[in-house]
Amino acid sequence: MKYLKVMVCLVAAVFFMSWAGNSKADEIVIGYTGPLSGVAAEYGQDILSGVDMAVKDINAAGGITVGGKKYTFKLERLDDRIDPTQAVNNARRFKSNKAIAVFNGVFNTLAPMMKINEEKGNEFIVMAYTSTPKVTEMGNKLVVATTVDFTTYVHVFADWAFKKGWKNCAMVVTLGAYGDEWRSAFKEYWIKKGGVITTDKPANYFTETDFSAPLAAAIATKPDVMLIGGPSATTALVIEQARSMGFKGGFIMVDQAKQDYIAKLLGGTKVMGNLIGTGGVVSVPFPGATIFEKRYPEQYKKMVTWECALNYTAMHALARAIEASGTVDDVYKIRDAFPTALANGLLGDKFPNEVFGIEKSGRMHVAASTQTITNGKSDPSTLYVWWPKTQKEFDLVKKRSTAKQNESIWMRF
Repeated sequence: MKYLKVMVCLVAAVFFMSWAGNSKADEIVIGYTGPLSGVAAEYGQDILSGVDMAVKDINAAGGITVGGKKYTFKLERLDDRIDPTQAVNNARRFKSNKAIAVFNGVFNTLAPMMKINEEKGNEFIVMAYTSTPKVTEMGNKLVVATTVDFTTYVHVFADWAFKKGWKNCAMVVTLGAYGDEWRSAFKEYWIKKGGVITTDKPANYFTETDFSAPLAAAIATKPDVMLIGGPSATTALVIEQARSMGFKGGFIMVDQAKQDYIAKLLGGTKVMGNLIGTGGVVSVPFPGATIFEKRYPEQYKKMVTWECALNYTAMHALARAIEASGTVDDVYKIRDAFPTALANGLLGDKFPNEVFGIEKSGRMHVAASTQTITNGKSDPSTLYVWWPKTQKEFDLVKKRSTAKQNESIWMRF
């Protein structure tokens, strides 16, 4: 009898554990591959931290519901040191673990990943944090570009320089596909406006720390302004070294370089002189950005950057698309559900930036935040809204946006 009672208790315990285990939310695997070591590690870690924080927030809120069933997210991460082969291997490893999406923030590694993410039976969504236009020109049906196309910045930045009377520009921009595209697009627009490119001296912002050689060659051409940039940490070194070598002209920074972070590294904006680049996250005081500005440093012991903020919001967009699609494994349906998921926007009352929709090609509708520094002092940021086709559409964006303290401009190309 005693034996029977013990057996009944054991069976009951096993049944309860089985029931309890089955009642837990299943996991949806998301991958991140990027530079987590080396010179660009700060950049890669910021992207990862933004996704990580979003995953934790979504899971803490109970996850998502698809088909009446609860799911949480599991984030896997691997270092690729900006090596294309390693990035592809990492992506395949994530997929073998049933990942439905992979985040990455370097076009040199995104491009080869986008050659394999539509392989039959091994499909996954590429969440691409890159402003290069090529990422949405490749015809990939499973890509989501989570930041602004840099063409907007090319026009805004060049127009700013011309208004200052600067027509001679030297270029010292990062090597790689992204930098090559930036230099090419900027050169074309600059010359079209009547400007002169005095020299083009690309440098590897991902591996180098001494930029004296390309800077000396650039300064020797006596430019009014220099187009510079790559990861923020090394861009700060370029500014510091250029000033120490006697350059007194202006700077135009490619959008990968973030002036708020650079200002922190340089101990302020004074040495930056006259400069234009992307505005910092908190330079556009969305209510959500103010909250994010407090929470993120508490959790990750680092300052807020666009890398963490935009990828935080992008992860929430992905979660909403999964819910809207009604599936957790059909990645084509999930990708097709983004327009529905973003129909009401992800607005600045809850998020550090705003998303108003998505292009058919995969570029999310995110305004371009630009900010100038005049004689060493920061000016207010301006938002450039690039996707509306009509005045009515632009007016609707302004009405819905929570960015009421910053000027918004309709950027028509």
